[in-house]
Amino acid sequence: MSFVHLRTHTEYSVVDGTLRISDAAAAARKDGQPALAITDLNNLFGAVKFYSACRGKGVQPLIGADVLLEPQAALTGGEKQASRLLLLVQNKQGYLNLSELLARAWVGNVQRNQAWLKWEWFETLGEGLIALSGADLGAVGMALLAGDTERAAMVAHKLAELFPGRFYLEVQRAGLPTNEAHVRAAAPLAAQLQLPLVATHPIQFLEADDFDAHEARVCIAEGETLANPRRIKRFTRDQHFKTAAEMHQLFADLPSALENTLEIARRCHLTLVLGKPQLPDFPTPVLADGTRMPMDAYFRQLSHEGLEKRLVALFPDEAQREKERPRYVERLEFELGTIIKMGFPGYFLIVSDFIVWAKANGCPVGPGRGSGAGSLVAYALFITDLDPLYYKLLFERFLNPERVSMPDFDIDFCQGNRDRVIEYVKDKYGREAVSQIATFGTMASKAALRDVGRVLGMGYGHVDSVAKLVPGLPGKTYTLAPVPADPKDKDGGVIYVREEVPELEQREKAEEEVAELLSLAIRVEGLVRNVGMHAGGVLIAPGKITDFCPLYQQPGSDSAVSQYDKDDVEAIGLVKFDFLGLATLTILELARTYIRQRRPKLADFDYEKLPLNDARVYKLFSDGLTEAVFQFESRGMQGMLREAKPTRLEDLIALNAMFRPGPMENIPSFCARKNGKEDIVYPHPLLGPVLDETYGIFVYQEQVMQAAQVLGGYSLGGADLLRRAMGKKKAEEMAKHRGIFREGAAKLNIAPEKADEVFDLMEKFAGYGFNKSHAAAYSLLAYHTAWIKVHCTAEFYAANMTIEADNTDKLKVLLADAKLFGLSFQPPDVNRGTARFEPVDDKTIRYGLAAVKGTGQGAIEAIVAAREGLGAHAGAGGGPFHSLFDFCARVDRKAVNKRAVEALVKAGAFDLLHPDRASTLASVGLAFEWADTQEANALQGGLFDFGDSHGSSTQEPALVAVPAWDVRERLVQEKTAIGFYLSGHLFDAWKDEVRRFARRPIAELVDSREPQLLAGIVTDPRSVNGMRGKVVIFKLDDGTEAVEAVAQDEIFAERRDLMTEDTLLLVQGKVQPDRFGGGLRLNVTQVWDLAAARARFGRYLSVQLGAGAAPPVADVLRLWPAKRSEDEHGELVQGLPIRLHLQRGGASADIDLGDDARFWPCDEALGRWRSLAQGQATVVYE
Repeated sequence: MSFVHLRTHTEYSVVDGTLRISDAAAAARKDGQPALAITDLNNLFGAVKFYSACRGKGVQPLIGADVLLEPQAALTGGEKQASRLLLLVQNKQGYLNLSELLARAWVGNVQRNQAWLKWEWFETLGEGLIALSGADLGAVGMALLAGDTERAAMVAHKLAELFPGRFYLEVQRAGLPTNEAHVRAAAPLAAQLQLPLVATHPIQFLEADDFDAHEARVCIAEGETLANPRRIKRFTRDQHFKTAAEMHQLFADLPSALENTLEIARRCHLTLVLGKPQLPDFPTPVLADGTRMPMDAYFRQLSHEGLEKRLVALFPDEAQREKERPRYVERLEFELGTIIKMGFPGYFLIVSDFIVWAKANGCPVGPGRGSGAGSLVAYALFITDLDPLYYKLLFERFLNPERVSMPDFDIDFCQGNRDRVIEYVKDKYGREAVSQIATFGTMASKAALRDVGRVLGMGYGHVDSVAKLVPGLPGKTYTLAPVPADPKDKDGGVIYVREEVPELEQREKAEEEVAELLSLAIRVEGLVRNVGMHAGGVLIAPGKITDFCPLYQQPGSDSAVSQYDKDDVEAIGLVKFDFLGLATLTILELARTYIRQRRPKLADFDYEKLPLNDARVYKLFSDGLTEAVFQFESRGMQGMLREAKPTRLEDLIALNAMFRPGPMENIPSFCARKNGKEDIVYPHPLLGPVLDETYGIFVYQEQVMQAAQVLGGYSLGGADLLRRAMGKKKAEEMAKHRGIFREGAAKLNIAPEKADEVFDLMEKFAGYGFNKSHAAAYSLLAYHTAWIKVHCTAEFYAANMTIEADNTDKLKVLLADAKLFGLSFQPPDVNRGTARFEPVDDKTIRYGLAAVKGTGQGAIEAIVAAREGLGAHAGAGGGPFHSLFDFCARVDRKAVNKRAVEALVKAGAFDLLHPDRASTLASVGLAFEWADTQEANALQGGLFDFGDSHGSSTQEPALVAVPAWDVRERLVQEKTAIGFYLSGHLFDAWKDEVRRFARRPIAELVDSREPQLLAGIVTDPRSVNGMRGKVVIFKLDDGTEAVEAVAQDEIFAERRDLMTEDTLLLVQGKVQPDRFGGGLRLNVTQVWDLAAARARFGRYLSVQLGAGAAPPVADVLRLWPAKRSEDEHGELVQGLPIRLHLQRGGASADIDLGDDARFWPCDEALGRWRSLAQGQATVVYE
């Protein structure tokens, strides 16, 4: 008794299906089923994984898809709904045709977010495919269920014509209400038309118990809730993986329909060739005889020509060049021999071609990334820009002669130009041969909890409280599954949340809702949730992509991707090229543009020509002033730089490699050895040349390989295999290598004990050692960014801030850092500004209009076009705007709306035209009305006269008169437009008063054991759990500088409002060195707002009263009474005493109203006093 399942939706159907591929293959094997089909909805996303999984279980894999057919009036009557058809691949031609059909549908015929196939496509693309009618949901089944037997017969006949001898009427008994009626109608039709009948079971999940999780998964995809009574329920609990026995029981009355499942499986014999790379043909030059130059010969020729160019640049002196040439040629020949032997010249030529094109066409390319920088051939072909011999980089780390694997260059391009390079590749190799790569997003633990909580209808806050229990460390995979009782059964690749957070299980036991939430979330966790695009992967096929796999195009997108992920496209033979976007390259290119424009002496400025021994650059690194310096800008990195004091590029490379978990433990020793505070000791004297540049410490993977070569007698290829083995930590393999290492060491008279000691050290390090080639390439980029920060500072910040224009937090950091380097900023300006931040001179930058919130690219382009006389304004003269009204009349008001103009006013972009921002802002509406009227009058051609009111006159009206903003209001409004304060500092609003008692600016802080009183504005407040409980961390900024402050949480327990952004705060605390970040840190012991500080530090309020009635003191005391509290010493009264200065005729007197007349000196109370005393009310502090 046997049977083959021909209709299976796995998790890769995305919108439904929870069946995991490995579970499906295992279930078929367990039941003794000889074959199994994967037929996901409209895709082959999981086909390669399924093929491999089934082969691994000894089950024949059948590849297919459950497709949607576009309704065709002649065949489907008035039906507007797509019908289903099941397509199974018989052979290679069928695979190619199915790939083409799916690609055509996703790229060119998406309806209702799904791909629909057209009937006529089967006329040319039906070969090699077996078609099943789609049961109840197929065009035949829909006609039968509608009672239209004639139409059903016509449709069946048409499909039988399209798939001659390969069309089956499909029947199902899956518990759906229409199933039995369809079977009763289909069986006679099959007999009438002499068509074979086949029984299928629409599998959606593994076990019957998985039904609820599957329903939750469907609701997640559809945005539905499980409890919605109107939700259409398309699946039943029966749609699990049934055994052959169960299927025979279901279709005991139709044995031929069961037998046909086996017959179909026998007719399918697709073999996928996996693991064999198939490179596109690179077009080599045509020779004199009309043939193309052999690939290997052309590769060798280009490499030698490129090396010669590199040597001329490296060694301008001919004698020196000839002296160095032999070792470069020897290394080149070794690499060429290896690459040619492995069959990869085409790969190198393709990469070299698009990189050389990019460099020649204004698309900046990184100097290298990953282990590829270790190849001299790559350097000679201009793929990389790092001399591997000078930096002691190893080719074998990239391409091992003793282990054949595809080379893999990751290439960094400027973000703004990356797509241009991809377009070049499409044009060169044909658009049908190039695509990007799909990625499959899965439901991680947090997402699974939140998604399931929503479909269960649970409250957001309740679900969020559970989801927040799941840790969120980047790069880590968590699971909600129960922890296996036997540690051997644990999955080492994941972290068990229940183990890390016991509270999760406690809540599961205590709360029924949480138990239900977890039960479903565990079952959907890890399932495919969505389809995306790989960040940088690009495929170039030797022919059409669809000769290898189908394409998918996200509805609404115009970029097609492969239906296989990066692992599967490589498995089927396609070669992936990584085109990565790196913002640093965009910044460097923009800075170079600014430098060439502004500095005549640097008109031919190029990063490649920069000397790498600039003392000022290394001083910047040593001082840790590396904000916005690539790879070295984090606070921890800055602290490490101050300790290490690098003086050469090799130091930067080492520090870059070490600043990550594992190697970090060696940083203190590295720094001490570097600066002569610790002796340099080598594990063995023979390792001196290997470890010399890192002061005797293993830092790079390449050093592990070289150590194995020097002490263990390994070849570098063998040493790379050792490095990989060490990383995998397989005991048996490591024991074998230890023996080889001992034997090699013994030949050098090294004792086994010493050999083991070095081997253990290498083994420990190999687990976390870093790739030197990558560190070297990225450290070179870091040096370039640091060089322009030191020598072309304005250009550096202008470029960085332009790229970060949408990131307010980053702009704020860059602004503060720029001011440390003596730069000042002009506000945005509608008459001179552009979208970009622009250097005005060596110390001044004009703020970019693009960084003003609420503007947008279209608005800025319209402003510049009107001002410069471009586009629609060409011939109109352009020129500076003369006023707000002139501005509104000239710009395209469809692109520049009122909101954009208001934002520009608040940001200060009209300051040079109208210094009073309050009246300018109030006049925006009037200016738009006036501009509309002028436009209407111009269109009327002056035929009508509407009088001389300001609405119709060409005379500009005056600005609306409103009270001017004070400093505080001006800055607050400015912040809404820019995101922070640009033209001043909020502290300035209180500075005059505060400095009368908190005299020390933060810039003048000193390390002292004495408590210090400081004032400033709170920024970046946050609460964290410290070793001694919860603490509050914030920055206190008074405009002279900012200091990081730390306070115990209880200090703010009663005044949480003080811990908000932009609050004026007075603090007392002790200052100490910040060992982690450098500089000083303030440990806060007391805090006050300004009113409390007046009460604490003020002596009294002096009120000057002239002749007249006595002031209403009682009213003030009633409205703003002193604050009273209890402590161990009794009642504590907090308030400010009042002293009246009376003048009567020629006499005057001071009257102290005593302690009972203390009041709370908030701004409102002081305002009342000043109104009573005609402004003559002042807090006296001395």
